[in-house]
Amino acid sequence: MRVLIIGGTHFIGPPVARRLHEAGHDVTVFHRGQTEVNLPKKVAHIHGDRMLLAAHQEAFKKLLPDVVVDMAAFTQQEALATLSAFRGIARRLVVISSQDVYRAYGRFHGGEPGVLEHVPLTEDSPLREQLYPYRGTGRGLDGYEKILVERAAMSSALLPGTVLRLPMVYGEGDYQHRLMLELKRMDDQRPAILLEERVAGWRWTRSYVENVAAAIALAASDERAANRTYNVGEPEALSYAAWLRLVGRAARWGGSVVVAPNDSLPATLNLPQANYDQHLVVDTSRIRQELGYQEPVPRDEALRRTIAWEREARPKDIDRLLDYDAEDAALAELRAKVSASDSEPEPRSALLP
Repeated sequence: MRVLIIGGTHFIGPPVARRLHEAGHDVTVFHRGQTEVNLPKKVAHIHGDRMLLAAHQEAFKKLLPDVVVDMAAFTQQEALATLSAFRGIARRLVVISSQDVYRAYGRFHGGEPGVLEHVPLTEDSPLREQLYPYRGTGRGLDGYEKILVERAAMSSALLPGTVLRLPMVYGEGDYQHRLMLELKRMDDQRPAILLEERVAGWRWTRSYVENVAAAIALAASDERAANRTYNVGEPEALSYAAWLRLVGRAARWGGSVVVAPNDSLPATLNLPQANYDQHLVVDTSRIRQELGYQEPVPRDEALRRTIAWEREARPKDIDRLLDYDAEDAALAELRAKVSASDSEPEPRSALLP
């Protein structure tokens, strides 16, 4: 099978290209040429701007890909450009989306007031009603909208689409460094990591980058995925506290996770403001049942690899994001309150095992 990957040089793209190549497919990566990554020599490259795909029409016709995997369609305009460029050339389009399309995400971030959404979320759960979730946030994502990307990808009978909704992805190459602050505290042998109750119990579906790449490669190479949408993620969504305990064990950290009452910690010690009563947990049974997906890398090994990479790639200015004096003061105050309390034999604010 001939596979063309659009934008396959960042984080998730390279392992997707490698997996498809290792499975015996002919792989070509279309990208701007600004970031060259270590891919097998037989993986071909076409350099260009994704918004000028029409300028490469002759190259695409010569390549005649069976499947196009668009890793980098963030706006409706980008998705429509892909559709226009490959309709009549490719047999199928695979688009990478996000689980931020669900209405639960709007509840979580406060963009859509209403009752909490039931979890786990299936592929048929309600989507957000308010578009452009990051518009006006100053992040350069005013046009970002995966709901519109999905609609474009699934709109043509001439180019059947497949949509993969990704969770929080961790692993080597994670430009957001999602384990950065917690791992730095662990490596500095901090005695505790403080979480408020609502945050400690909050659950979010995650997945390791190589496992996500395996799901994408599977969907790209299996014709049964045509006209289907799939959630991707680990089958079990751990609470934030349980997740940190797991990371701590993998990092050989001797400290503990400490749960504090809600609204008792300084703002600098909290995660971003959100409704942590709204869990972001998805049901991933469809891709497992229909395509036979299973994670190739166990979670313990995934964490070991991720921690090793995070330590190697740690940003040099990370210390400015941490305030250990404030953490020490908050921990001391919390322990003093627990010690002074006689009315609750097992206080809610306690060291977790």
